[in-house]
Amino acid sequence: MLVKFDSNVAGELLMFADVARRLLTLAGKACTARGVIQADQIPGIVARLRAAADAEKAAQGNPPPADEEVDAPVSLGRRAQPFIEFLELTAREKDGFVLWEAARDFGE
Repeated sequence: MLVKFDSNVAGELLMFADVARRLLTLAGKACTARGVIQADQIPGIVARLRAAADAEKAAQGNPPPADEEVDAPVSLGRRAQPFIEFLELTAREKDGFVLWEAARDFGE
């Protein structure tokens, strides 16, 4: 299932529900079929996403050599970066907001 994020400033972003679930859970949001992130919430959400990505990176230590990365799972930092950029672009406008929509609730 896909989750569509719409920003009144940054446009549209699509992601798979499992990735959206992880990011929204870290953001402190419920994984409902529809939701909203307001501009004043974005700095805190971005800080939590960056902290989680940094913690995962620190826990994993050194990355595997380049020839082994093909089988390595995609890191939280790589998954979160497009979403972080999308949120930061939205936050540039005082009245910026992000809405998301999915076919149904996608919490665990």
